[in-house]
Amino acid sequence: MSKFDYDTIVIGGGAAGLTASIWSAQLGSKTLLVEKEEKLGGDCLHYGCVPSKSLIKSAYVCHLMKRTEDYGLPKANIASVDFSKVRDRIQRIIGGIQKHDSPEVFKKQYNIDTQFGFPRFVDNHTMELNGKNIRAKTFILATGSSARILPIEGLKNVPFITNVQIFSLDKLPSSLIVLGGGPIGMEMAQSFSRLGSKVTVVEFADCILPKEDLDVSCYVHELLEKEGIDFLIKAKAQKAEKNGNLIKLTVEHEGKNKIIEAESLLVATGRQPNLEGLDLEKAGVEYAPQGIKVNDRLQTTAKNIYACGDCKGWYLFTHVAEYDARIAALNSRLPFPILKTDYSNVPWCTYLDPEVASVGLNETMAKKVGIDYKVYKYEFAHVDRALAEGATDGFIKILTDTKRKLIGAQIVGLHAGELIHEWVAVINGKIDIGKIEKSIHVYPTLAQINKKVSGNFLASQSALVKIATYLLK
Repeated sequence: MSKFDYDTIVIGGGAAGLTASIWSAQLGSKTLLVEKEEKLGGDCLHYGCVPSKSLIKSAYVCHLMKRTEDYGLPKANIASVDFSKVRDRIQRIIGGIQKHDSPEVFKKQYNIDTQFGFPRFVDNHTMELNGKNIRAKTFILATGSSARILPIEGLKNVPFITNVQIFSLDKLPSSLIVLGGGPIGMEMAQSFSRLGSKVTVVEFADCILPKEDLDVSCYVHELLEKEGIDFLIKAKAQKAEKNGNLIKLTVEHEGKNKIIEAESLLVATGRQPNLEGLDLEKAGVEYAPQGIKVNDRLQTTAKNIYACGDCKGWYLFTHVAEYDARIAALNSRLPFPILKTDYSNVPWCTYLDPEVASVGLNETMAKKVGIDYKVYKYEFAHVDRALAEGATDGFIKILTDTKRKLIGAQIVGLHAGELIHEWVAVINGKIDIGKIEKSIHVYPTLAQINKKVSGNFLASQSALVKIATYLLK
């Protein structure tokens, strides 16, 4: 009789945990999935990717309806938005996906057991759950992350909201303060502004979307200002208070205190790993507030315990969580873990309108690591399909090193998140950039911008004969 109840126990039922449990079970592991909530799907399904993109679509349609005259159509009469109907649509979409992420489905399709509760480690092979000890040969930690709340005076005494509450509001707030100018904050700021809220963004850094290059973040900033969003940049929230039905926020900006008021306050100041209550010390797992310590094979300091996704503390994306989960599950089943992670070319997208997508190095990153680079740029205003769509805002830029190899690409524009994948393939496949120009692209499509910027790259060669020689290869 085995001394273990399970081969693998996966802790966390979000994107990383679901993927890790499926891979573990498919590799022949007797698997238990543990989730603290009474439902599977995690933050991404219930409070993140799915509801936010559903909300963004509703806000986009509302915005488009206000622009009917731009498309040669009669002016549309837009009544005030009933947010409860937007909320109900979001919940229907979540529910539709939830059906595929149920304990019943996981048991039937993959033979995965599921238990709900708050697990605690007893040792590196034993977990206490709901009053019982359960033993496993290996564990995979996939506990995710949650909103980081800054220690602002009075904040805990006002009814602020985070990504957990914002998608289930009963009504649209007439005014909204968004604390934080990162991807979550900016997506919500634009969406609520388009639905009719008066939005003010407070950002501590020098610019919004601080992980992007300045030409990208400043370009987006200007577009959002034109839409009516107010910004306080390089501003620090000092104090939050209740003022009747409003929330009053005192902000230090340009050396002076400024008071702004709104009906609602969204705190979007980053994420923190979910590590509380696990008693990781008893399992020999080292961690810090920033995340669990892992090696490049996703092993923790307890060699039979792996960690994947947001709980590691970096690259907080669902697609990275799923990437991690596959590696953790495979390594946990091998006699010796051999698969290594590679985060050198992680793509991402911020789902604003226009979208902001990136892969590889941007200019800021290239300068930081001391890489000499050259930039090639092309604007959507010169792409015929963008003109037809009435969506000419934005540009693409690609970066090459001194050997003319692609090291990164950034796109600001309609469907940038889809367009970036051609460059994901180029950079990971180490493909010659010129092959994009040589490849026939459907006309008219937005993807023509990839072909056009590749053409600019080819045209930059010192002699036309080089281009001719290349094209005739």
